[in-house]
Amino acid sequence: MSLDLRTRTDGNQQPTEPAQIFGDTLPALLAARADLVVPGAARLHLRPLVLEIDAAAWTLVWNDRGVAVHAGDAGAVARVRLTREEFDDLVDDLRTPIALYSSGALDMPAGEFGDFLDWWLVLRATLDARALYTSGSVTFRDRDGGRLDLTRSFHPDESRDEMAHFLAEAGFLHVRGLFTEAEMAAVSADMDRAAPRYTRGDGRSWWARVRSGEDRLVRMQGFNEHSPTTAALIADERLLRFGDLPGDGHIYEQMANNRIEALFKPIGVVEGISDVPWHKDCALGRHSYECCMITMGISVTGAGPDSGQLRVFAGSHRALVRPGVLGDPGALDLPEVALATETGDMTIHCSCTLHMAQPPVTSERRVMYTTWSLPPADTAACWAGRAKVRRARESAPVTVSQPPAPEA
Repeated sequence: MSLDLRTRTDGNQQPTEPAQIFGDTLPALLAARADLVVPGAARLHLRPLVLEIDAAAWTLVWNDRGVAVHAGDAGAVARVRLTREEFDDLVDDLRTPIALYSSGALDMPAGEFGDFLDWWLVLRATLDARALYTSGSVTFRDRDGGRLDLTRSFHPDESRDEMAHFLAEAGFLHVRGLFTEAEMAAVSADMDRAAPRYTRGDGRSWWARVRSGEDRLVRMQGFNEHSPTTAALIADERLLRFGDLPGDGHIYEQMANNRIEALFKPIGVVEGISDVPWHKDCALGRHSYECCMITMGISVTGAGPDSGQLRVFAGSHRALVRPGVLGDPGALDLPEVALATETGDMTIHCSCTLHMAQPPVTSERRVMYTTWSLPPADTAACWAGRAKVRRARESAPVTVSQPPAPEA
């Protein structure tokens, strides 16, 4: 099963005309792709939404016959105002509602943020010909057709075919004992030595405030520049052999200044982004241009339920669901899996697998993350597109907790 889910390439975007999208394109596609849209839309409890673009407005309505599009303002419960650029980016999958919210650009004077997210799912299903998620639509099978054991972890020397199949089915992988405790102790010492070289606002680090009021460094970009051990590990065949595991030609992220990031996970964060709630890494946009990238997490220290372990929704990379703000995670009936790790273990997750880091409560965690990308069709345009999303992320790291509802 390929992890190359891309359907778009950079450089082909053209300005959209809202009147044509809402008057012709969307109604025609809704009719032609009803089987992809209607079953999943029925479970979303869609409320009427008005989209205002410049001086014009259109209303999206769900009824017993499916989705209807009306010109004008029909006095809907929810309302979103978009600039032409924002609308173009929304149509072209360059930005999402979460990107607008996290950057402070969301203009939603009425309704709840979830209204916008759910209608965005309908738009993505319609425009991208992707089936909206329905209960039971994602199943998990092993290579022999039996039920896949989602709690399974792998030794580095086990079958690559088995690991590739598991990753494609589940959207994640846990590899035990890839690196030694001595290597991780050296990395941890390098993290302590490197920390004073980072300062808040330097553009290459993230910070958070803990209950005591202390400002804590939580993410160091370009860490390999400060850690000889890490520089050697990311060039080590033990790690590199997993980059082409999916068989889609993934290449190592060629960002000279940020090959790998080192993270501290402190206890009691009250402000800032450290333990990111449920999200997909494509939550800001560009799913159809880049997914699935794969991210490798190296456990510098072990992680369990009380020490910052990773959790995932298995199969969510194959499901068109909210990419970040879930509300009640229990409403999503995909299997939720905890990935407890020992020192030196590695986890892999797809960029559109829903995942989160549990806040540590008894001991702090240390971990490193590095990313592999699909080979771009147009390298220059691809990097220009990524830079746009990266600038938004670095100026306001994605916040995926439920924002307050705008005033009605």
